[in-house]
Amino acid sequence: MATQSSKDGSKAKAQAKHATTHARKSSSATAEAGSSASAKAAASQKSQVQTVAETAVDFPVGVVLSVSDRVGELVEPWTSRGSAEKQLKVYRGQLRKTLKRTERRGATARRKATSEARRTRNRVEREARRRQHTVESTLKSSRSTAERRVRAAIDLPTHRAQDLVSTVTDQFSSLR
Repeated sequence: MATQSSKDGSKAKAQAKHATTHARKSSSATAEAGSSASAKAAASQKSQVQTVAETAVDFPVGVVLSVSDRVGELVEPWTSRGSAEKQLKVYRGQLRKTLKRTERRGATARRKATSEARRTRNRVEREARRRQHTVESTLKSSRSTAERRVRAAIDLPTHRAQDLVSTVTDQFSSLR
């Protein structure tokens, strides 16, 4: 079917070219026939009008032929069962390749996210252990300091009281 449309397109191109050439030759012959200035001006004007008219016809014909060729190129792979199966096989291969590529990208992104999450978790755990150790050290040091101060606060009056008792006992003993 595509070969038929391209043959029709070739015929149309040939006919359009023949018409253009014929028109050009006839306009040239007409221009050379007139000898007076007004005849030349009229011929020149006629030639310009004819050129514009040809362009107005040639452009749409060219567009139709281009579209016809494109349609033929699009339809050609699907004209027979064998070529259609071949085209489907190509499309399946391209789709499979695209799916594999997408899967690889997804797996890569997943691995990257997992790795990043693991690194973040490890960093947070390290920081938590470091802070816990700092808090424990500070707490232990503060507790030791507080215990020393409490003992000192308790021991000082106790020593004073013992010293006082001892002094009073000594003085009482010396009186007897």
